[in-house]
Amino acid sequence: MMLPDQFTPLPDLIRAAARQGDKPAIICGDATLGWAALDARVDRVAAALDRDGLGKGDCIAISATMQPDYLVLWLGALRAGLAVAPLPQSATADTIATMVADADAALFFDDAALAALDTWLAPPGTAAPAATAPDVTIGPDDPFNLIYSSGTTGRPKGIVQPHRQRWAHVQRGVTQGYGPDAVTLVATPLYSNTTLVSVIPTLGLGGTLVLLPKFSVSDFLERGERHGATHTMLVPVQYRRIMDHPDFDRFDLSSWRRKFCTSAPFSAALKADVLARWPGGLTEYYGMTEGGGTCILQCHDHPDKLSTVGQPAAGSDIRIIDEQGQELPPGATGEVVGRSPAMMTGYHKLPDATRAAEWYSPDGTRFIRTGDIGRFDADGFLTLLDRAKDVVISGGFNIYPIDLEQVLLTHPAVQDCAVVGVPSDAWGESPVAFVVLRDEIATDVLLAWANARLGKTQRLIAVETLPELPRSEIGKVLKRQLRDGWRSLQR
Repeated sequence: MMLPDQFTPLPDLIRAAARQGDKPAIICGDATLGWAALDARVDRVAAALDRDGLGKGDCIAISATMQPDYLVLWLGALRAGLAVAPLPQSATADTIATMVADADAALFFDDAALAALDTWLAPPGTAAPAATAPDVTIGPDDPFNLIYSSGTTGRPKGIVQPHRQRWAHVQRGVTQGYGPDAVTLVATPLYSNTTLVSVIPTLGLGGTLVLLPKFSVSDFLERGERHGATHTMLVPVQYRRIMDHPDFDRFDLSSWRRKFCTSAPFSAALKADVLARWPGGLTEYYGMTEGGGTCILQCHDHPDKLSTVGQPAAGSDIRIIDEQGQELPPGATGEVVGRSPAMMTGYHKLPDATRAAEWYSPDGTRFIRTGDIGRFDADGFLTLLDRAKDVVISGGFNIYPIDLEQVLLTHPAVQDCAVVGVPSDAWGESPVAFVVLRDEIATDVLLAWANARLGKTQRLIAVETLPELPRSEIGKVLKRQLRDGWRSLQR
């Protein structure tokens, strides 16, 4: 399947891929949906939405288990000119209701609604469902979806992503080995942008998606072998669990071409382990759901740069600014800002939040602020130091938790860790480490071991053990929960 040389919306790419007939488009468990059947079912959804009076400018919301009809519904809505708001099932009913209202969603689909999708497509007593989708022109700036932020630091914000942004992901997919013979194993939730940056190029370029609704290492490895998986997008904690699995080396991994990672810090040691033991390339993406530029690290090409997140992708302009919004020279440390063809339109109905997320260069060019602290090395590779809000300011010195975490992770007893700043009467803030152990060690011994390797201003005041770190569904450590837990312990 050849990619058109000009903007083409995803529904049109799906139509072209349908020429592959019965070739699998989506596999989930023992069920397979071929390309021609997928396209026809997408038409039925688009026709049903048109029948119910929905069209361009409207939105539907979905909060459901990963399954073929989740994607069918999404693609059908796009073909009818609608946007889609995919919502996490883990959210409370009140939070979901808030997001549905904020998105102005005309319809809401959960698992029960998807189970009854055929009834909605052809209500009892009606004629055969229409199979002709409405004729809708989709422009590059029309909304594709509203991805809601996790809300771990406040009210979830709807990030409006246009079709242009998704088209850029398809274009980039060509360079990453996606195509009609690609088989992408999907093991992260569909409401996450992390997942969509691999799902969309697979669909847009006529490949096959293998859906894994619930992640387990053994199931992931078995299905990857059975289906000859070539691509996947995982978060670092999933890579850690896969590489630690005792049966990892008995699976045939020879079909793998490219593995991707994003969403959370990916340690250099773990990247090296994946490169050494898992065939195929390893690519790390650094970016935001809001867009605003991407850095790419082809780990297999740059094994000496595994502590970085790579170089700006083609078409991305990444810069470093200080607290006053002034651009800094190469090598300086500051906030990362960026722009690219793949940028959000803005936060839905939140103009003030949108303005706060933007930075404009002296010539008036719009960038998106990441909130991350980083610096470029002499070769143009970006090293991330931490989230601006996670930097510990102790006695006037900036302490970057990632530096401390990297030291702790070199201890053979430490499997996982996170460092947060906690209030200190003497210093303003002091760093505390929360660790997950693979082998038993006294916390005072580990504390002394770490502090002997840290600078004087970096030293930890405590080490606490946990059975596991609190994480979001896409693997981000919920540091606010760790800080709140520490405060409650001190009361």
